[in-house]
Amino acid sequence: MKKRILLMCTLLLMVVAVTFANDFRNIIRERLSGNEEVPFNVTDASAELKARINDAGTEIAWELSYEGIQSGVTQAHIHVGQKGVNGGVSVFFCATPASPGPAGTQVCPANAGTLTGTFTAANVVGPNNQGVAPGDFDALIRAIRSGNAYANIHSTRSPGGEIRAQINDGRHRHHHDNDCDHDGDHH
Repeated sequence: MKKRILLMCTLLLMVVAVTFANDFRNIIRERLSGNEEVPFNVTDASAELKARINDAGTEIAWELSYEGIQSGVTQAHIHVGQKGVNGGVSVFFCATPASPGPAGTQVCPANAGTLTGTFTAANVVGPNNQGVAPGDFDALIRAIRSGNAYANIHSTRSPGGEIRAQINDGRHRHHHDNDCDHDGDHH
């Protein structure tokens, strides 16, 4: 009887460990600032990205909130690139008529706002020269999970990017909320 209870407890712990491991791989919560932008940017602007990769790895539900952009947001996206290096755009959070994104891209609020959405393979635009072909959602997920992707927001004052955060670089993985669980697919 004791062996059976011990076995059941061990199995339960394994299930819980796998569940938490999957959630840590699937939950994204990052704070964007000028400190991480390349080159460094002195700004009071800030943003928070909350996102969740669904268990099937076929979509990312996200929420991006920002404030303090002084000169107007032109675009916001996820790039493929390691910490301290600029890389190509993979998916767009938003853009403006003066700096448009792909068809269907949301319009960026000028200085502050909150946007929500879901990325799928149809939203991936590249960067092809970094091994992410248009529509290659698996490559984007690999870049995100390995810490080789970043989110940033561009402005008219800082066209190369005003604020940025490396995604899943280990700083914020302890967060465990479901604020971006648009599809109900969580544990």
